[in-house]
Amino acid sequence: MNSGRGEVLDELLVIRCQGGDVRALELLARRWHPRLLRDATYLTGDAEAARDVAQEAWIGIARGVRRLQDPARFRSWAHRIVVHKSRDWIRRERAKRRAVQRAADLAERPVVEQPAAEQPRDDIARLRAALAELPADQRTVLSWFYLEEMSVREIAAALSIPAGTVKSRLYHARNALRSCLKEDS
Repeated sequence: MNSGRGEVLDELLVIRCQGGDVRALELLARRWHPRLLRDATYLTGDAEAARDVAQEAWIGIARGVRRLQDPARFRSWAHRIVVHKSRDWIRRERAKRRAVQRAADLAERPVVEQPAAEQPRDDIARLRAALAELPADQRTVLSWFYLEEMSVREIAAALSIPAGTVKSRLYHARNALRSCLKEDS
């Protein structure tokens, strides 16, 4: 697909990018964006998502081009970035779909009422009130983790945050919930 002349031009543009030449990056993007967009479309199967993936790939390319040790490897390096960004998008989409499906499944479950004597209404009301006091991010991770039974990894993918951040939010949410319930007692 790339002639010898095109490969030399790409190498020259990469070297100029590494020297801080913004115009060289623009020229490189003009040459390569259609190909990377085509790859992203093929990998994601979604034209709109492919535009986002290609844009994320260009951000990665712009940030990382100075670290590319062999400018002649730009082609494979850029394609590899698109593959990784496409995989990330696919993982996030799968996690979102699972979360939506779980929510739909929960909504379709019949509500089984317990006899009034067995239902701890006061405890449920206290728990709901305590949950309402939590920040939205903590409330979200708690409900997804405990009610939706999502894993830390799934929550991280759905929110596009690191798993460590999810763990931290869960920790702080549990402590805040405990404090709210103790104050209420």
